[in-house]
Amino acid sequence: MLTAVLDAPGLRDAPSDDDRVLVDEARGGSIAAFEALYRRHVGRVHGVVSRLVGGVGTRAEDLTQEAFVRAWQALPGFRSDSAFGTWLHRLAVNTALMDMRSRRVRAHDEGDDEALDRIGQDDSAGRSTALGMDLQRAVASLPPRARAVLVLYDVEGWTHEEIAAELGMAIGSSKAQLHRARMLLRERLGDSA
Repeated sequence: MLTAVLDAPGLRDAPSDDDRVLVDEARGGSIAAFEALYRRHVGRVHGVVSRLVGGVGTRAEDLTQEAFVRAWQALPGFRSDSAFGTWLHRLAVNTALMDMRSRRVRAHDEGDDEALDRIGQDDSAGRSTALGMDLQRAVASLPPRARAVLVLYDVEGWTHEEIAAELGMAIGSSKAQLHRARMLLRERLGDSA
């Protein structure tokens, strides 16, 4: 259920011949080709970044832009072993996680009421249900590490091993954070999750 509410339809990455052509042109310096890649992938990148950082308005937008700047800079090293969208998505997740780590010491990350008021915007398909808004708010209100593990495991499909390596924690800690996040969600959604 969590994935269905948080993930807009059609966001799973499928290899695209169009992406390959655009990537090759962008590697050659074509800004227009990179702009086309940006337009094609910005929704998915913004979605994952927003979920990871708790839907915090301009912060999610800034990190989305930062992910694309990093993609432009790293594009010459992209080997095409995976689809461009998969590579870009992983780069965006890493950008958001690095930002979360750098902000970990700030107390406002544990619950920013202003940020919660900005959550619940329409998804990429133009839909916004009450349950979706409640779930988005509940996920956004989770402590940052618990939110990151929940999003990476339940929404993005990462393994506990991948999460532990990326977040610098033990596999058991990843499992404990996932359990904690799910329990907090149940509490916040009134046992309807």
